[in-house]
Amino acid sequence: MGPARMAKPSVAPETEVVERDQMVPLYQVVLLDDDYHTYDYVIEMLQKIFIFTFDQAYRHAEEVDRYSRTVLITCELREAEYARDQIHSYGPDWRLPRSQGSMSAVIEPAPQ
Repeated sequence: MGPARMAKPSVAPETEVVERDQMVPLYQVVLLDDDYHTYDYVIEMLQKIFIFTFDQAYRHAEEVDRYSRTVLITCELREAEYARDQIHSYGPDWRLPRSQGSMSAVIEPAPQ
């Protein structure tokens, strides 16, 4: 008796096979500029919350200062909301007496 052979799977004529890529919508976490936080604050916050290197954090600090906004990360909505909330809860910049609270961030749909 020889080795057992498996029958090839077949698709019945009435079975419709549908393949589709289901893309999860992505969102951007955007840090907004203000005059109440120093470069040091921005760099420190981004390194702590997002685990950015000093150079990455510095580039974002420059960009938010120059363009009034910088896209920090692109991710799914739940993660974006968490990241935004971390920014909002980071607290004031102790270096500036006029700093009364955290920086602002918004969530925007990522370009397709």
